[in-house]
Amino acid sequence: MKRYFRALSLLFGPDARRAIAEGQGGALGGSRSIAFTEIEIVERQQGHVARRVVPYAAEPVARIETPRAPLCGLLLDRPRIMGIVNVTPDSFSDGGLLADAEAAIAHGVRLAGDGADLLDVGGESTRPGSDPVSLEEEWSRIGPVVASLAKSGYVVSVDTRKPEIMRRAVDAGARLINDISALTFDPLSLPTAAALNLPVILMHAQGDPKTMQVNPTYEDVALDVFDALEARLDGCEKAGIARENLLIDPGIGFGKTMRHNLDLLHQLMLFQGAGVPVVIGLSRKSTVGALTGEMEASQRVMGSVGGAVYAALTGAQILRVHDVEATRQALEVALAIADPETSGL
Repeated sequence: MKRYFRALSLLFGPDARRAIAEGQGGALGGSRSIAFTEIEIVERQQGHVARRVVPYAAEPVARIETPRAPLCGLLLDRPRIMGIVNVTPDSFSDGGLLADAEAAIAHGVRLAGDGADLLDVGGESTRPGSDPVSLEEEWSRIGPVVASLAKSGYVVSVDTRKPEIMRRAVDAGARLINDISALTFDPLSLPTAAALNLPVILMHAQGDPKTMQVNPTYEDVALDVFDALEARLDGCEKAGIARENLLIDPGIGFGKTMRHNLDLLHQLMLFQGAGVPVVIGLSRKSTVGALTGEMEASQRVMGSVGGAVYAALTGAQILRVHDVEATRQALEVALAIADPETSGL
């Protein structure tokens, strides 16, 4: 039998700090602004799942409460915004708009000015049905962009599955690796990441981008994704990557139906039980379109911002978004209401 622990019944701001101080609540992801006062205990054995809710402190949940280590010098005491810089001709939302280095660099600078804490640069589309690109094609797209943005002092993440691209990007100044395959695409990915000794985002994906949306199935999507990510965390630690250098992303839209995506977001606090920062990338995806009726990906800004705010208020530490300024403004208001003492007013 395997047991899982999901934080429930959240308190914010001064209410959260009071509950933590009095031993009536735990700090969600180590936050001083969000506390949980109940825990859902989930037990799974041979396909049977049992759930019960107990008060805080009835069970040990140290990993949920462990403060998250700083990321590339950024404290994770508040949600951080990762701006998306896709240097591709065929990404689902902005394919072709940043197909040359000059445009991509300008876009990255603009996102940073809008409030992005990190810039995630990718040169291979991983939208459903996409084909892979060669190593040299991918590097020709992103190499100048990574180098320029890093030289300008921005915190750059490289979005790639290829170990050689990881190595080149780090040599060019990237400080974070974001791998949709959780370092499984190439046998050299894991040892390369360990040798580079930088933070790595391990994302869950069921299947390859070309076929991942054909018929994704799960016994229990949240538990199955948690198990897969936990196994990757353990594998990375055994390979020499410190847990403090690992983040997880449940992979919204990667081998999941729209209902799977909603179930994952609904149970997002389950992933705090891994004890590492949680990354969410919902921005402009088809689930947002299905919920809002907006067929054009670039017009899904408001729905995407709504999802980002929900993720932030349920503990996600990193929000990967296209629309940085809109997300930042919405977060500033939502977080100030949740914790007025941090508003500066």
